[in-house]
Amino acid sequence: MAKETRDVERIYSTADVVAKLRRLADALESETSFRIQIAGERFRVPARAQFSIEHERGDDEEEIEFQLKWKLDDDGEDAEQDEVV
Repeated sequence: MAKETRDVERIYSTADVVAKLRRLADALESETSFRIQIAGERFRVPARAQFSIEHERGDDEEEIEFQLKWKLDDDGEDAEQDEVV
């Protein structure tokens, strides 16, 4: 059964972002998978996810996006870490 298409954006407090980024950095550094909850949905990001940083500039604003991408069939390859980012 295919997962439902989803595209959400969530605003977090600075303290929450700092905590999430610290746990994310630890998972990336140790090359382990991790679980994250965003807008009420919890899922696992595999250790082999690709990490990219994007910068956009418009007429009156700039944006930086930190992005993790992976194929859905990669989701079951790595041992799961119980930490929620």
